[in-house]
Amino acid sequence: MTAMWSLQTYLKDTCRIVNGLLKTALGPPTGSSTTLSPAQDSTFRNDSVKCLVNLAKAMGNWMDQQLKVNETVWPKGSQVYASMDSNASQISELEGTISDCDSQPDTSNPEAYDASMLEQRRAYKIELQKGISLFNRKPSKGVEFLISTKKIGSSPEEVASFLMKTAGLNGTVIGDYLGERDELPLKVMHAYVDSFNFEKKDFVEAIRFFLRGFRLPGEAQKIDRIMEKFAEHYWKCNPGSFTSADTAYVLAYSVIMLNTDAHNNMVKDKMTKADFVRNNRGIDDGKDLPEEYLGSLYDRVVKEEIRMNSDTLAPQNKQVNGLNKLLGLDGILNLVSWMQPDEKPHGANGRLIRDIQEQFQAKPEKSESVYHTVTDISILRFILEVSWGPMLAAFSVTIDQSDDRLATSLCLQGFRYAVHVTAVMGMQTQRDAFVTSMAKFTNLHCAADMKQKNVDAVKAIITIAIEDGNHLHGSWEHILTCLSRIEHLQLLGEVSPSEKRYVPTKKAEVDDKKALGFPNLKKRGSFQNPSVMAVVRGGSYDSTSLVKSVPKLVTPEQIKSFIANLNLLDQIGNFELNHVYANSQRLNSEAIVSFVKALCKVSMSELQSPTDPRVFSLTKLVETAHYNMNRIRLVWSRIWNVLSDFFVSVGLSENLSVAIFVMDSLRQLSMKFLEREELANYHFQHEFLRPFVVVMQKSSSAEIRELIVRCVSQMVLSRVSNVKSGWKNVFTVFTTAALDERKNIVLLAFETIEKIVRDHFHCIIETEITVYADCIRCLITFTNSKFEGDIGFNTIEFLRFCALKLEEGGLVLNEKLKNNTISALKEDFSDTQSFTDLDEQVSYWIPLLTGLCKQVSDPRPAIRKRSIEVLFHILMDHGHLFTRPFWTGIFSSIILPVFNNIRSKTDMLFEESVDSPSSASLDTEETTWDVETSTLALQLLVDLLVKFFRSVRSQLPSVVSIIVGFIKSPFQGSTGSGISVLLHLADGLARSASEDEWREIFLALKEAASLTFAGFMKVLRTMDDIEDVETLSGQSVNIGDLDDDSLHIMSYVVSRTKKHIDVLSQIVEVVSDLYRRNQFSLSASHVDILADIFSCIASHAQQLNTDTVLRRKFKRACSVQNLTEPQLLNFENEAYKSYMMFLQDMVTCNPNVSKELDLESRLVTECAKIVKIYLKCTDPQQQEQQQRKPVLWVLPMESDRVEEATARTSLLVSSLEALCSLEAESLKKHVSSFFPLLVDLVRTEHCSPQVPYVLSNVLKSCIGPILA
Repeated sequence: MTAMWSLQTYLKDTCRIVNGLLKTALGPPTGSSTTLSPAQDSTFRNDSVKCLVNLAKAMGNWMDQQLKVNETVWPKGSQVYASMDSNASQISELEGTISDCDSQPDTSNPEAYDASMLEQRRAYKIELQKGISLFNRKPSKGVEFLISTKKIGSSPEEVASFLMKTAGLNGTVIGDYLGERDELPLKVMHAYVDSFNFEKKDFVEAIRFFLRGFRLPGEAQKIDRIMEKFAEHYWKCNPGSFTSADTAYVLAYSVIMLNTDAHNNMVKDKMTKADFVRNNRGIDDGKDLPEEYLGSLYDRVVKEEIRMNSDTLAPQNKQVNGLNKLLGLDGILNLVSWMQPDEKPHGANGRLIRDIQEQFQAKPEKSESVYHTVTDISILRFILEVSWGPMLAAFSVTIDQSDDRLATSLCLQGFRYAVHVTAVMGMQTQRDAFVTSMAKFTNLHCAADMKQKNVDAVKAIITIAIEDGNHLHGSWEHILTCLSRIEHLQLLGEVSPSEKRYVPTKKAEVDDKKALGFPNLKKRGSFQNPSVMAVVRGGSYDSTSLVKSVPKLVTPEQIKSFIANLNLLDQIGNFELNHVYANSQRLNSEAIVSFVKALCKVSMSELQSPTDPRVFSLTKLVETAHYNMNRIRLVWSRIWNVLSDFFVSVGLSENLSVAIFVMDSLRQLSMKFLEREELANYHFQHEFLRPFVVVMQKSSSAEIRELIVRCVSQMVLSRVSNVKSGWKNVFTVFTTAALDERKNIVLLAFETIEKIVRDHFHCIIETEITVYADCIRCLITFTNSKFEGDIGFNTIEFLRFCALKLEEGGLVLNEKLKNNTISALKEDFSDTQSFTDLDEQVSYWIPLLTGLCKQVSDPRPAIRKRSIEVLFHILMDHGHLFTRPFWTGIFSSIILPVFNNIRSKTDMLFEESVDSPSSASLDTEETTWDVETSTLALQLLVDLLVKFFRSVRSQLPSVVSIIVGFIKSPFQGSTGSGISVLLHLADGLARSASEDEWREIFLALKEAASLTFAGFMKVLRTMDDIEDVETLSGQSVNIGDLDDDSLHIMSYVVSRTKKHIDVLSQIVEVVSDLYRRNQFSLSASHVDILADIFSCIASHAQQLNTDTVLRRKFKRACSVQNLTEPQLLNFENEAYKSYMMFLQDMVTCNPNVSKELDLESRLVTECAKIVKIYLKCTDPQQQEQQQRKPVLWVLPMESDRVEEATARTSLLVSSLEALCSLEAESLKKHVSSFFPLLVDLVRTEHCSPQVPYVLSNVLKSCIGPILA
């Protein structure tokens, strides 16, 4: 009566009543007297406590009754959210129905009209209606019936069309059927969603359009599957709308919740635009959607409700799904049918309370027996605020001071009712106070003093956890801590700590140990263990660990009391403990997150114990994750955010056993999670596998890293077909393992990636192209492992294997994903800027080729060489798949950068060699690397160019430029390599190159020669400061006349001169070979360029050879350092001879070009020039006349002249023979210019008898006929 009356009186009266009951329950103060007998005092106290308990119970019953009557959702804080309007309109009949399978009879022809046709048509319609009726009752059986009777097709698309277009189908049943997870309904749902065209459709309008034909089911998981597919299909139709389908998925839920909030008149506190924008922050892959866009969504939804068509469907009774209510989602959609309450909505309304108080105060003359009742449960908050303190005090003092079973039972009931009311009303402080007090009264922190009332408190806490779990929130930590301590005490009673395993391997072992019973603890003498002694002696409730330093052993009395109290815990079995964790799957979405957070805290406190770490809560955490894995993805994502951080923290623990246990538990969860198929463009797997990546990258334990590699390997190989977004984390783990310091980890990861690539390559390329890029990047990383062996070579061979798989797969990108693919490639491979116009069939080649391109610069010669070979072999083998634009991208972004990098180093060293002979003369390792790389790469590059010349002929100038750069390189061997490659290029393009392309090649050779001249002249200027001593004194010079720097410079210049002569000789050889092969087809422009090359080289050679000062310095340096002199004379003779032979061949073989360019005149001029040079060295008088001042020679002049004349004899003979080869008309034309020279030759002394003989032939055969 008191309890019911308190709900109908003033708050101040309630306060007086509760305080009075509290004083009565506590009894008279100490030192005061009373007339009551002890029995009467005890009875009076118990009755007072009973009144307080009944008061709490009455408040709870009244609150539950009001909530049930008004069908509200769970209140949160001071706000009570209203339920949905059950009179939501139903779906109307869609346009068009399933057409009859039979055709209309032809009534215009009475003879053809058959009565059986009408019967068949009637039977068909009856059977179709039967199927529709069956579908409205049992949709799966209805679809099965319609398919079996051939009323609809068996394909998911036909069933989906039936659901969309058929009249008479119940919209709610359609929603339930589409939400099923069986194979056929799931495929039908996918086909149903895919049938919509959301392209260029606004997001809100797309939702309206989508939900017009059915009503979303009441079960949360069904809603989740449907909305997940909707978001995925909308993103596919509008790939540029959001970053990923996850954004559309979350935003869809936000729009539905906004629709519920805005258009349900039961909701008093409406969501504002600012609230809506704030709730959707960071949903676009961590970024915010534009605030203007979210504001526009808000305005349209608030203005016009999202609802299904409801014109013709018959109404039906609906009720809130139980699981939906447990999940806390009974209020998320106004598209789900609800029951309309008759009562007015209730809410926290201060004005209502003031009105009631004013009515009481305005009628003081009324009798106190007249009361005013209220139905708004918000008034209960004010009652609780004034009554919870006295209740807590009364229950706590009574249960603490009394061992009477009746009194303690009443107090525990009071605690249960108080927790229930305060929790449901969202009064956090009051709820936590009651729960904390109950947890302390369990006395689990001091088991030696445990009594039956403490065991009853444990039972009450377990009951609260099961009955009011949805509202405990932060109080879960206290409850789970109690469960952890119970398990700890049970564990101490089963086995001694020295023998127990904290990371059990087999469940059977644990069960066997539990069978030993509590007495086993005493028999084993385990009390000498410090952890057990600490438990026996007890501690405070708030102590984080029961393990403390104990100054002395426990007494026998304490041991006896402890064992007896442990036996009391037999009343609490494992079933009761496990029931709390198993019941977590029934908690709503908010409660399960709070439960998991609290369990993580308790588990962390168990694991952080330095001497007594336990894994009980960790094990229960894994079980809880198993229980709740099938929740909708929005809720599961929140749960996993908590679990992920916890697993990472524990996985990095210094306790190896604990870390191993948690990573293996994570593996089990992942195996179960990967059983669920992930739709395209979602990232749930990526988030789920993230802890493996973080621990792999941060763990210092080799055992943990090896375990992670094994776990990931097992997961992927066993669930490879279901892996989608998880591939990125898988490859990240293997990439980290590739650089590990332990060889066994590297080998294990490589074996796994090898098996994945060989056996499951199709699974990689079926996902996003970025996954394939991650795979290639992972393989490339293995080549950088310090454990070279065969791993590097095998990895490079795998890249070639990937190329074969790509060709076999016939890859074609989806047109709508093409732009995103390009963006992803540019982000992952920043060097591939030239691939702006990707071909759909070749986009997957970019990561492969780019990865090999990077390996070409590897410092290890073997890896570098193999990378070059595989790169070009892939291009050679599969280049026929590439289009011309793609070839252009390959050259500009992959091939040419390799050679440009090497060429830039060559140019840099060449410039250094010009300015600093000392630095350039050293052969460094980098120099050797460049020469080796260029030799192999140039040959492969030319092979590639020749094979695909039709597609890549635009790259010929770049290739020729590269080759010319190597020809002029100062490094040993690079000139020969470049020249041989250029010859190979010319030979390969003999029948393919056009006139302009040949011109490009010849101009490149000319440029190479010119650059060589300029660079060499800079080298020669380094000797300008060295004094020509013999020119001044005419005396010989010894070593002491030159310092070390001068000797070093002179030695360097001599060496460079020899290399310079070799380079120009090689160029002359190349040009000679080229014109001989094509002398009959060369155009005038080609011949002109080649003639310039021969002419400039010959003139340069003469310039060097006639520089007497330079020759003396060379001779001086070579004599001092015992070096061979540069063969300047021979070089000049060979250059002029090649030039003269070229002119002679062109005059003979290509008369048209010769006439156009007047090559005969050039030939006669060059022959005359050669004769003059010869006469200059054999006739000293002529030499003295030509020179303005005498030149002093180091060696005797006569000897030098004879030596030079002998060397020039062959060139002179060749020039005279060239004159003889001219026709008579040509000789007659030019005889005036060379006849005086012939006369000089006649009177000159010759060193060889061959000269007079040839001269005689010239005079007889050429001059004689002209004179005659």
